[in-house]
Formats: sequence, C-alpha cells, structure tokens
Amino acid sequence: MASLSSRHPQQRPSRAKAAAYPYQPVKERGTTRSFLLALLMHLLLGIVLYYGVHWQSSTPVGAEAELWEEIPDVTPAPPPRPVEQPAPTPPPQPAVRSKVEEAADIALEQKKRKQAEEAAAREEAARRERERKEQEQKEAQRKEEQRQQQLEAQRKEDAKKKADKDKAEKDKADKAAQEKAAKDKAAELAREKEKEKAEQQRKEADARAKADADKHAKAKADVDAKSKREAAANAQRKSELARLQALAGGGNASSSGGGIGNAAGSGAGSGGKASPGYSDRVRRKVKPNIIFNGTVDGNPAAVVAVRLAPDGSILSKRLSKSSGDADWDNAVMRAVERSDPLPRDEDGKAPSFEFTITFRPKD
Repeated sequence: MASLSSRHPQQRPSRAKAAAYPYQPVKERGTTRSFLLALLMHLLLGIVLYYGVHWQSSTPVGAEAELWEEIPDVTPAPPPRPVEQPAPTPPPQPAVRSKVEEAADIALEQKKRKQAEEAAAREEAARRERERKEQEQKEAQRKEEQRQQQLEAQRKEDAKKKADKDKAEKDKADKAAQEKAAKDKAAELAREKEKEKAEQQRKEADARAKADADKHAKAKADVDAKSKREAAANAQRKSELARLQALAGGGNASSSGGGIGNAAGSGAGSGGKASPGYSDRVRRKVKPNIIFNGTVDGNPAAVVAVRLAPDGSILSKRLSKSSGDADWDNAVMRAVERSDPLPRDEDGKAPSFEFTITFRPKD
C-alpha cells in the first residue's frame, strides 16, 4: 500500500508552509467500506467452499461386466487352472453426515474465517503501524533537515554579517587612511608653497637689496663725482680768486675773503636745518615697507641714522640704537633700503646732515 504522501501528493505541504504549520497526517478514508467488502468476500468464499465440498457427495452407481474369450478349433489342452480375479473394490461410500457435524463444520469454517479476518485485521493494523512509524520517521527526518537548513542559513547569515562588518571596518580604516594621507599631502603642499613663497620673497628681497645697493652705489658715485667736480670747480675758482687778489693787492684780497666766508656760512646754515614734520614724513614712507612676522616683548625702539643726497637718495645708513631684537632691527634696515629715495623737504631738497628715525613694532 502506498504511503499517504504518495497517495495524496497534492496534500504534501511545501517546505515554507511546513515551517509555519506542523505536519498532520491525513485521516484515511474508506476504512469501513473496505472492511465490509472484505467481510462479504469471505462470506462468499465460505459459501463456495461449502457447496463445492458437498457437490459430489452423492453415492456412485455400480456397474457389472462379463468377459468372453473365443475357443480355437483344436484339441483343447487341459484347461489351465483358472486364475481367480480379485473382485473390484467398491468405491468408498460417503459417510452420511449428521446435522451436528455440519453445524460443527460451519462453526469451524466461521472460526477459520474469523481467524482469517482477525489475521487480516492484525496485518492491516501492523501495516498501518508500519506506515505510521515510517511517516513519523519521515516527519522527524524532514524536521531534522529543516533544522539543519535553518542552522546552515543562520550560519551563512552570521558569516555574511561578519563579512559585511569586517568590510565596513576596512572601508572605514581605508577612508581614514586616505583622508589622513590627503591631509598630510595638503599640509606638505602648503609647506612647500610656504617655502617657495618665502624663497621667492627672499629672492625678491635680495634682488631689491642688490638693486638698491647698485642704485645707492651709483648715486654715491654720482654724488662723489659731483662733489669732485664741485671741489675742482671751487679749487679752480679759488685759485682764480687768489690770482685776482694777488693782482689787486692785499686790501681787496681781505674784502674778498670775508665775502667768501659769508657765502660759505650762509650755505651751511641753509642746509643744516630740516622742517618740523620731515621726520614723520620719512617714517610714513618707510613703515609700510617693514616686513616682520616675529614677536617682540614690549615695544622697543630701533633708531636708524641716515644721510641723504639733495635728491633724497640714501648715501649712508646705520643702526644708531638697537631695539634688542635682531630680527626687528634687520627688518627696519631692509625697509629703509626699500624706501630709497626718501622724500625731499619743503624747500625741494633733502637735508644734507645726518638725522635719525625711530621705529617701534607696535606704533
């Protein structure tokens, strides 16, 4: 007999439904009808056996026969001793059965039939028990497979979660490393730019300082040449005056000498004094050119002494008083060089004497 799952394939639950609804064996149908049909067949079999046994139970009719033999035409020999033929054994007469014996046979048949039915019932029960056990075994196997599948799915899910977590952590670490590398690279580029800018500024400062030095040297050379020309002209003029005085006599020579002294004194007086606001004008010209990125304690003063040509070109400069900070002093001296030429005074000429300018970091 086929199992329930094979007889009813449409009732077999899917794996997804089996997880939600426990498997319940389908109730077998047609059991009563099968039992009644089996009982009817046993009754028919008993009736057929009964009538088949009593069908030829009538007494057979006996028959007699005579045997003749032809005698030949010869002198008959003494007849042999006749052989006695055994009498045929009559067939056994069926025993006459009483009603009690028939009832006993019927009871025996019923007992045998009942035993057969009980054996069939036991066999059917054993078969159903085997099917039940097989079904339980299959159900247990199916549940075990389902449990193993769930464990495998859970294991895969855990492995996937762990892989995703590891990947996320790795991506985070890689991103942090990339960001750090980008920041380091940006900082390095910034430092390189700062270095390049500082180097460029240094080169520009050196170039300006060299240009200023060349300019100052040229101006100084021009002033020296002019002074030499003026000195030569003065010497020639003095020699000419001396020659004229020698020709004119001693009195005229004295008179002329006093005039020369007055002229000289007047020139010195006009060049030895500057206007009251000239130093501030020079400071305002120089201060924007001061490049200083350091820090100084307090507000010390750096005093620079400067000598100018009449056109404002710097003939010489020196640090008259240090502020105590070499960086600030150097920045002030470079700013003075960058400011060449310095502004002229109100009379259109720069003072010819040496004057000082004071610079403070916080002014």
